[in-house]
Amino acid sequence: MLGEAAERIRRALEGRLDDEVVERIEALKADLGGRATDDFGLDPDSIKVVAGAVQWLYRHYFRVEAHGIEHVPPGRVLLVSNHSGQIPLDGMMIASSMLFDARPPRAVRSMVERWVPTLPFVSTLFARVGQVLGTPENCRVLLNQGHAILVFPEGVRGINKTYDQAYRLQGFGNGFMRLALESKAPIVPVGVIGAEEQYPAVANLEALAKVLGIPAVPVTPFFPLAGPLGLLPLPVKYRIWFGEPMRFEGEADEEDASIGAKVAQVRDAVDALLRRGLAERQHIFW
Repeated sequence: MLGEAAERIRRALEGRLDDEVVERIEALKADLGGRATDDFGLDPDSIKVVAGAVQWLYRHYFRVEAHGIEHVPPGRVLLVSNHSGQIPLDGMMIASSMLFDARPPRAVRSMVERWVPTLPFVSTLFARVGQVLGTPENCRVLLNQGHAILVFPEGVRGINKTYDQAYRLQGFGNGFMRLALESKAPIVPVGVIGAEEQYPAVANLEALAKVLGIPAVPVTPFFPLAGPLGLLPLPVKYRIWFGEPMRFEGEADEEDASIGAKVAQVRDAVDALLRRGLAERQHIFW
């Protein structure tokens, strides 16, 4: 009975998608070589179940503008982005832009933190829609298969910032550069404008976060004072800027100083996109 009810719900949700979105999701199946899922659990049919809600968030709640998305080359590529907002809605919107606006559509594989697979139910859903545990080996396999990989080199340092640190990039790790050199993958810098304001945190309850096993418990002007309503992100306007592809020469086992110099170039490119986006933005809500 539960299986039948779930199937009815799935069909109802899919029936709300417009034809173009269905076609775009169906196009993702070409990368699976005739299989229903890939080695990491990506399932285009599962994407259909959540696509209606995600499209509403993308088009109507956050009203996302994707600039320069044509810069993303076909084949293997690393999308390297700033990270912010307390919860990873920025990753969802980047992936959504590649599904809803890129030509052809791409399934972005996001590298997630180790705490994500510990979440019941959510971890399974994340895997079905393309999220992958962010280990070097997983990233290496996906790059070799020609996928678009989304990485946040700031890690939890970026997502946990309080609002006084908005749009100030934290330190980038070196791992993504070693993988780019090893796989000869181009890097596309990405700057996300808007996520910093969706949960303007004034503090983080670090002790409670540690007990709960999550990166942060933010205190915002609305949470916890407004109760559950305070958990809703503000309807800010997202602007996602994709830069020109960056290609680097060298070996993956170079000294840290050499790798770090290349990473600094990518960090500077992301920062330049942020400065441009902030300069052109007139208001956080429109």
